[in-house]
Amino acid sequence: MLRALYIGAVSEGKAIVKDGPVWALGAMSGTSLDGIDAAMVLTDGRTIFEFGETAYRPYSEPEKQILRAALGKWQGVKQATEIVENAHAELLSGFADAQLIGFHGQTLAHDPANRRTFQAGNGALLAEVLGISVVWDFRSTDVEMGGQGAPLAPFFHFACAKLIDAKEPLLFLNLGGIGNLTWIDPQYEDPDLPGAILAFDTGPANAPLNDLMQDRLSQPFDNNGELARQGRADAEILERFLEAAYFHRVPPKSLDRGDFADLSDAVAALSDADAAATLTAAAASAITKAGEHFPGPISRILVGGGGRLNSWMMELIAAAQDVPVVAIEEVGLDGDMLEAQAFAHLAVRVTRGLPTSCTSTTGVSAAIGGGRISHPANLR
Repeated sequence: MLRALYIGAVSEGKAIVKDGPVWALGAMSGTSLDGIDAAMVLTDGRTIFEFGETAYRPYSEPEKQILRAALGKWQGVKQATEIVENAHAELLSGFADAQLIGFHGQTLAHDPANRRTFQAGNGALLAEVLGISVVWDFRSTDVEMGGQGAPLAPFFHFACAKLIDAKEPLLFLNLGGIGNLTWIDPQYEDPDLPGAILAFDTGPANAPLNDLMQDRLSQPFDNNGELARQGRADAEILERFLEAAYFHRVPPKSLDRGDFADLSDAVAALSDADAAATLTAAAASAITKAGEHFPGPISRILVGGGGRLNSWMMELIAAAQDVPVVAIEEVGLDGDMLEAQAFAHLAVRVTRGLPTSCTSTTGVSAAIGGGRISHPANLR
């Protein structure tokens, strides 16, 4: 399959996107495995002009079980892949005005050290089903060229910083299954300029906590941090956690969902409340540790992802910072839909030949574009 490169998109068929802003529909199914977010963005790949309709499609418990069983696997996941494709087709078919789709798929395995990554879901199939051109497989090119392949939202975060007219360096923090952040200096004109941006995964965020809640209490998450607030974090486990080599590696750097599986093993003997408290404190302490790698001071931290709704996790993060830590809604953005919106924005960048990652976001050797572009038969 052909992929988009920095100098211009190469697609399976004719060019599809007119000059100027277009309504792109982005979809994201994250490592927390709760469901699919979908969101419309009017963008030209550089500037965000307007946000549009959004929707959410949760995975059922049987679907979640199949997806969880497929995590870490590189093949033999036909059933999980069909779930991802069918669920996306169901959700995305409800957007009548989309001119282009950015489809991330579901990450099942991620191994950038060996230059491979696997997101389940075939964008070419979705293009045929939905009758709309689809940009997909965003990470493979970056990984193949020596990058981490993650995180990929930073160029969108940069556009958001411009949208909210930020003047001083700030941090976009995503608390999904894995935590990731983007340090931005909005004085720069483009995100791939040296000094404009730095991004990396911070460590586990909601994934270990959600797994604990599901396995022990048959609940999808710790609602508002209520269980963790009742417990006591195990200091010895946290100390060992922060000694992990990952926290000392110079970014950019990324994680697979299972990279800190030993953390879940470490809390196995703790009570429900103490285990939840320890995992929540681990997520927060990873953010503090990440601050050692920032290129300069920040003025505020804007938090998206499900973790922003966990007041205890937010309190722990804020207690270790000397700048405001606020949910991203405080600047008019949607913390639930930020990553879906990111892939709408990135899809347009791919079609315009604009980079989607660079050395300071994924560690790739040069600014590059990623993604395949698949067209339905009527547009070929």
